[in-house]
Amino acid sequence: MTVLCLTELDGADPADASLRALTLGRSLGDPSLAAVVFADSATVPASALADYGVTDVYVIEPSALEGYAPQAWARVLAGLAAETGATAVLAAGTDRGNEVLAHLGAITGLPMAANCTLVTPDGGRTHRLVRHRWAGLLLEDAVMEAPIALFTVATDAVSSVSAALPARGATPGPPEMPAAIQVHVHKPELAEADLVVRAVESPAGAGGASLATARVVVGGGRGVGGADGFAPLEELADLLGGVVGVSRVVTSEGWRPHKQQVGQTGTKITPELYLACGISGAIQHIAGCAGAKHIIAINTDPGAPILAHADYAIIGDLHQVIPALVEALRAR
Repeated sequence: MTVLCLTELDGADPADASLRALTLGRSLGDPSLAAVVFADSATVPASALADYGVTDVYVIEPSALEGYAPQAWARVLAGLAAETGATAVLAAGTDRGNEVLAHLGAITGLPMAANCTLVTPDGGRTHRLVRHRWAGLLLEDAVMEAPIALFTVATDAVSSVSAALPARGATPGPPEMPAAIQVHVHKPELAEADLVVRAVESPAGAGGASLATARVVVGGGRGVGGADGFAPLEELADLLGGVVGVSRVVTSEGWRPHKQQVGQTGTKITPELYLACGISGAIQHIAGCAGAKHIIAINTDPGAPILAHADYAIIGDLHQVIPALVEALRAR
């Protein structure tokens, strides 16, 4: 019996969201936890995956499938699920994880549950689920009846825990030692129809911290004033080792791409620090940044809704505050 986990990479390391998914996958109790990685076999972080209980890694190299093709990725997972006798296939609740698992559900005719926080096998073909609804404002208890459970893991609700440490709620006992890991280079059989939609990343756009996994996010809203106004925010994010995020109005105006949007219809973030600049704080945006450990708001409006959620607030013009922060950081 095997649990398959689609594992995304952040540079040369497993993405934090995928480590959270592996942690949940390990709790399902199957003897084999397998990671499926779309990357060059020479760059697969096997030891890091072994630390999280992975016993097998199935590598699909660029020579077999170049770029991101959601239907083809799902076809690969369907084949591996049949080949390994998988009882469950899971992924992180990222844009890619949700998209690929949705395709997998369509290909196999199986139900798929998104953004789960808890999955418990209930004997035979049944799993009990708890999952986020309405961007995490509600928790739904559900039962999935299927020969293979397909689900994604809410990125902000499960902590990543190494197999050498007891998971939250586990019975105290000696730590598990990472098992020996087997790496298999898998060559899938794909049809042309599976490759109709495919995205190829340029080297300049690949790697680095993603919005979903960044430890620091510098957010910009309408108050930034326009596309040119994001240069100081980019500089500040670079100094802090973080990335830039934006509110929905910024993407609606075409100032920044949708992939940088934080919110209910964008990305849910869980950074150590979220610095919100010129963002009013609509409820849809708060749903996306509520998982941040610390929120600092910079806004000219003392009545902006985001101030009610902020740990600290600066009432002032971000065009004066951000350059002062950058200058101070450079001076250090």
